[in-house]
Amino acid sequence: HHWTESQILYPHLSFSTIRLSFQLISLGAVSSAFSTMSKGLKPKLVAFDLDGTIWSPDMYMLWGGGAPFKYVKNEELRDRSGAKVNLLGISGEILDTIATDWLDTKVAWVSCTDEPDWADECMKKFKTPMGVPLVERVDEQCIFKANKQTHFRQLQKRTGIAFEDMLFFDNERGNIVSVEQLGVCSIYCPRGMTREIWESGVKIWLKTKIN
Repeated sequence: HHWTESQILYPHLSFSTIRLSFQLISLGAVSSAFSTMSKGLKPKLVAFDLDGTIWSPDMYMLWGGGAPFKYVKNEELRDRSGAKVNLLGISGEILDTIATDWLDTKVAWVSCTDEPDWADECMKKFKTPMGVPLVERVDEQCIFKANKQTHFRQLQKRTGIAFEDMLFFDNERGNIVSVEQLGVCSIYCPRGMTREIWESGVKIWLKTKIN
């Protein structure tokens, strides 16, 4: 019988226990390396679509109502017909986090909304949990009708930030496919900015940078 070094050192442990122990040690080492490499590594720009990503409903769904919008609470407005407009998921919390903890990261709106003036009013009236209007949490705005590659090329020229240093969230699959072709890490968020989508998006971006 061939005795392994582990069995000589730990004769009371079974083969499977020893194997599992070494697997766990290896996983721990990988996790620790990932954490060391990723510490302080953050996107230089995070871009968000608006309709269906930051808030709901889409602005065109308010035709017949629309502006002016009335403030109800930080995450809720009403249009002139009484229709409700809500921030989705943890949109406001994310914007506060970037502003207070990710000091070198810019925020951009990348939107093809049908009603940019309404969107502009909503940005001024919605507030984050820290009580800050959304408009004060954004550095760049690209709001016009076009393939979203056009928005990102414009952002890249304006900011000098490489596509690979950007992270993008959108609730429309077609925009994700299009923008990914530029090399931007693009995350599909069919239900808007939920905590799960936000955290997984940041992890996916990190993996692309480390690999």
